[in-house]
Amino acid sequence: MSIKVKLREKEIGKNRLSLYLDFYPAILHSTTGKLTRREFLGKYVFKKESNPLDKAHNKSTRQLAEQIRQKRENELNKPEVYTAFEKEQVRMNEIGERNFVEYFDKLAGKRKASNYDNWTSASKYLHQFTGGFIKFSDLTVSFCHEFRDFLQTTKANRRNKGTLSKNSALSYFNKFKAALKQAYKDGLLANDLNGKVEAIKPMETMRSFLTLDELNELVKKECKNPEMKKAALFSALTGLRFSDIENLTWGQLHYSKNEGYSLQFRQQKTNNVEVLPVTAQVMDIIGKKGKPGELVFKDLKYSAYNNQHLQDWVMSAGIDKKITFHSFRHTYATLQLTNGTDIYTVSKLLGHRDLKTTQIYTKVVDDLKRKASEKIKINL
Repeated sequence: MSIKVKLREKEIGKNRLSLYLDFYPAILHSTTGKLTRREFLGKYVFKKESNPLDKAHNKSTRQLAEQIRQKRENELNKPEVYTAFEKEQVRMNEIGERNFVEYFDKLAGKRKASNYDNWTSASKYLHQFTGGFIKFSDLTVSFCHEFRDFLQTTKANRRNKGTLSKNSALSYFNKFKAALKQAYKDGLLANDLNGKVEAIKPMETMRSFLTLDELNELVKKECKNPEMKKAALFSALTGLRFSDIENLTWGQLHYSKNEGYSLQFRQQKTNNVEVLPVTAQVMDIIGKKGKPGELVFKDLKYSAYNNQHLQDWVMSAGIDKKITFHSFRHTYATLQLTNGTDIYTVSKLLGHRDLKTTQIYTKVVDDLKRKASEKIKINL
């Protein structure tokens, strides 16, 4: 039985009629998989032609709609008359009507932990910019640039005052670019928009770190939260992030007679599997090995209360710096480079995917070397 396709019009207000296709019998919807009788074309004509421009618009729009109707009827009843190129064009036209924001939200829902939070925050700004709807067919380089500019000038949602920070805008736009890249891989975009759109350049931030002398002073001082002290020193000697230390189990610690101890774990941030050699001093810090499934740091919790203990501990050592837990990772990187470890090795030890991330630390080390060189003076 052949399927009849009729071009029909529906009044939508403001002197406009929306054009749609009417199928008989009903066909399966390409997205929902349910039977449907209608397919709106996203095109409209004027109900009342007030001037020659309205009349010309109606004529050209109806001609285009009729061409679409004929193609759809041929596709449904005579699929063999279509070339592979024409079939792909029909498929892309159908996909082009889908909502990219909805696709973005589905990608965000698959993320975990802090990455999930970043994606959902990015989604909020995408909703704000688009009103919650942008067709795949309307995604252009120009649109991407406009969204990038929006992120760099819009107000921050959380504080409700001031603009979004540069690095937050960078992070959210990177999520948007990642979604474009995935959409291209999934065959939902005909062009690789991600590759054509330049990312937001990061703003360099001051990375607080400890010198070796300061680190040794901290070792001598007591902390109201002993587990926090133990984990911080562990980070300074391994470079691990808080999220990886918090989830570290004894089963991830391995021993080889030839190579000694090493950690084999999956990074929370990058999801990459890493193998990290650890020293005997690290083993002294964490103490006696427990059962494979047990956490190495059982009582380690991230909270403002525990962070205050860390601040008090730092101050008790006479260190006048803004030190966070992440500063101990920075300390590890800085001390490694200062003591001659090459940047490629440090990059691998930190689990960086991009060497550019590690290169930030070289500026810190260069500054330290310059200050050290100024200490040597002679009398002229």
